[in-house]
Amino acid sequence: MTTLHEFLYVLVFTFVAIGFTIVPIIVVFFIAPRTVGKKTFATYECGMDPFGSAWIRYSVAYYVYALIFIAFDVDILYLFPALLSYTHKGATGELYALLVFVAILALAIIYAWGKGVFTWKRKIPL
Repeated sequence: MTTLHEFLYVLVFTFVAIGFTIVPIIVVFFIAPRTVGKKTFATYECGMDPFGSAWIRYSVAYYVYALIFIAFDVDILYLFPALLSYTHKGATGELYALLVFVAILALAIIYAWGKGVFTWKRKIPL
């Protein structure tokens, strides 16, 4: 009986979460204005009318930046719990492992910098 009682909290939290997602959608459906005009279905960006095609080719540099960002972002997310685990005394082995990890990250940044990954090459002169 206690296991069923413990799962009751999970069930209540699930219904509350579903309520928090569905209730705002229903409220907006009833109070949102419904006007259909000339520009209702037009693309809107920063108050300017769009020009040109949206189907353009992006440089591979955008993807390289994105991959580097994701890789280092995940590594930084690893560092937070690793640093919080140093509340125990005598964790010098773990500290050295973390320092090696950070050194490898630093070497990766230095390597990418040396290869010119962080330089942005303009195709159109100003």
